[in-house]
Amino acid sequence: MLPRMGTHLGPLARDVDAILARLERDRVVERVWAKDHTLWRTEPAEIADRLGWLDLVREPPPADAELEALVADVRREGLADVVLLGMGGSSLGAEALRASFGEQPGFPRLQVLDSTHPSWVRRVRRAIDPGRTLFLVASKSGTTAEVMAFYRYFRAETEAAVGAADGLSFVAVTDPGTPLARLAAECGFRHTLLNPPDVGGRFSVLSRFGLAAAALAGIDARELLRRAHAMAARTRPGPPAAENPGAWLGAVLGAAVARGRFLPTLLTSARVATIGLWVEQLLAESTGKEGTGALPVTLEPAADPHAYGDRRLFVALRYGRDAELDARVEALAAAGQPVVELALDEPADLGGELFRWEFATAVLGYVLGVQPFDQPNVQTAKTETDRLLAAFRATGRLPPAAADGDLRRALDARPLFVALMSYTDAGEGYEAAIAALRERLLRGFGVATTFGYGPRFLHSTGQFHKGGVGCGLFVQLVAETGADLAIPGEPYGFGTLCQAQAAGDLAALASQGRRALRIDLGDDATAGVLRLVDELG
Repeated sequence: MLPRMGTHLGPLARDVDAILARLERDRVVERVWAKDHTLWRTEPAEIADRLGWLDLVREPPPADAELEALVADVRREGLADVVLLGMGGSSLGAEALRASFGEQPGFPRLQVLDSTHPSWVRRVRRAIDPGRTLFLVASKSGTTAEVMAFYRYFRAETEAAVGAADGLSFVAVTDPGTPLARLAAECGFRHTLLNPPDVGGRFSVLSRFGLAAAALAGIDARELLRRAHAMAARTRPGPPAAENPGAWLGAVLGAAVARGRFLPTLLTSARVATIGLWVEQLLAESTGKEGTGALPVTLEPAADPHAYGDRRLFVALRYGRDAELDARVEALAAAGQPVVELALDEPADLGGELFRWEFATAVLGYVLGVQPFDQPNVQTAKTETDRLLAAFRATGRLPPAAADGDLRRALDARPLFVALMSYTDAGEGYEAAIAALRERLLRGFGVATTFGYGPRFLHSTGQFHKGGVGCGLFVQLVAETGADLAIPGEPYGFGTLCQAQAAGDLAALASQGRRALRIDLGDDATAGVLRLVDELG
C-alpha cells in the first residue's frame, strides 16, 4: 500500500502553489527523470555520475543472485551476527531499516558500527563472537578512514579468535575498482558486492549499501524495492506537480526554506523514529551549502506549539495508529504551524518513503539553486584531522585543544539553532541527559536543537554546519575516552582518532566563521550534561 500524505500548510500555502507552477513551467519532473544536469548546473561534474539512484527502482525488482546466495550461505552456516562497518551513506539507511523492522527470526542480528569512540567499538566487540560473525565493510570510495580502521581492528580480532588468517568473515560493499575492492581480492574476502558507481552515498539506501545489510538480517529487500517502484511511478512525468508526491514535498520544503523555516522538524511514531537519522543526512548534506539549505530536527522533546517560533516546518511520519502523534499534529496546526503528514501502514512502506525523500531532495536542490549531489565542505574537517594525526605521528601526542564552555553566554547572541555535537560514548543515561538539555534549551531559550554523535555526523549534517545557514551555535561535547584501543598498523588508537576528529571539526567550523564552542564534560559524560542543564537554570 502506498504511503499516504496530508497537509496543513497555513502560511506556506501560496508559496507552495507558486513553486509548483514553477516546476511545471521549467519541466522539472521531466528533467530529473531525463537526468538533465542543467537543472542544477551548467557543467555535469558530480551530477551526471550521481543520478543512478533513479535506475534502482524497476518492476519487477531484479533478482540479486549474488546477495541471495550470500544470505543463504550465512543462514546455512548459522552465523549469529552481521556487523556493518560504515559511515554516513554506507550506514544510516541500513540503521534506519534495522531499527524499523527489528530482529527477524532465523536470521542473524544486525549491528551497525559508525563511531570511532573506543567504547563504541568495544561494545560491539563484546556483543559478538567473531567466529560466528559476518562483517560488511562498506565504503563507496573504498578509502573511508574510519571504515578501514574498523576493518583492521576486527580482522585482527577475528584471526585471534579462530586461530588463523581468515578473510571469509568479511564482505566488501563498494564501487568497482576501489582500493577496498582490491583489498578484498588480495585478502580473501568471502565476497565483494559491487555497487553502481553512479549512485552517490546518501542516495544509496536502495542499492546494496542499504539492502545487503537488510537482506542478511531477514528484511525482504525485493519488497522494499517494489514499494519504492510504486512511489517512483507516481513521481514520473505526466500528472501535475501538485499530484507528484516527491515534487510536492520538495516544493513544500523549498517554500519553507524561502520563508526562513529552514528547520524541518520530524515527528515520528516510535517504530520508524530512526528514519530521521537518514533524512538528516540526505537533506542537510545535499542542500546545506552556499549559505542556504534545510537542517532537519529529529528526536526533539515535545513542547507547546507556540514555543517553536517561526523557523519550523513540521513533518509527521505516522506508523499505523498513533493517537499521541495525531494530537501533536492537531495542536500544531491549530497554532498556525505548517505541518505535513505522511503515513505508513507497515514497515515495507519505508521503501516508498525513502524514494519519495530522495526525489524531493533533488527537487529541493533545484528550488534553492544548489547542487544537491556534491559535499564541498565535508573535506575541510577531514583535512584538519589528517593534519592533527600527522602531528601525532611526528610527536607522539595531539596538540592541546582548549575548552571554551560558557554556553549561557553564547546563548545571549540568540542563535536560531544549537547543534549539539557529541564526541562521546552513548553510556547509560546519556541520551536521557541530552534530551533534558534539549528540552531546557527549547523551553527556556526558545531555540531549536539538533544532536549527533561524532564522527558520524561529519558524513551527514557536517556539510550543513560548514556550508549552510550560518546563524547557529555549534556546541562540541567531549569527555574522557578512557583507555585507548589500538588500531592495527597505526601508531594511534581509536581514542586518539576520535579526539583528532573532534579537534579537526572544531578547526573546520572556525575556518568557515561559525560560532563554535567546546565543552569538556569530564570523565562522566552523563553527569557533565546534567551539570549543563542545572547551570542553564
